[in-house]
Amino acid sequence: MSVALESLMREPPQMRATERSGGGLVSFLLIGGGAAGSFVILSSLMVALLPMVEGWIVSAACYAVFILPVYLLHRRFTFASDAAHWQALPRYVAVQMMALALAALFSFVFHGTLALPSLPAAMLVIALTSGVNYLVLKGWAFAFARRLETVPA
Repeated sequence: MSVALESLMREPPQMRATERSGGGLVSFLLIGGGAAGSFVILSSLMVALLPMVEGWIVSAACYAVFILPVYLLHRRFTFASDAAHWQALPRYVAVQMMALALAALFSFVFHGTLALPSLPAAMLVIALTSGVNYLVLKGWAFAFARRLETVPA
């Protein structure tokens, strides 16, 4: 093929979203489970060390401490995202707020409305909230910045 014809051929589109693959669901569960366990330990310790402060305030502050490190771990290992921090971090925080609201709603349904025993209700709340959280993080918060390509007329 001549050089002139080759220069007219378009380059194949980059498959950026499929080139990089993160650890997926296993990584999500390991990072989330590790963070949850660490939160329980830190929160319990800090509530005991700060009896002059309301427990719920200390617990909320401890939860806030984990937002940035868990965001960075998920961004790097779970989703292998190249989305800009200015885009992904606010979305990640919004997803965390949504997850808190969902956990409250699921708790109301399973504990209150359906009156399930505590262990099965808590496990359902965790499973459903985590599942929705994973899907929204993957599809929105850590979504790759997609390039739009114009087609010459």
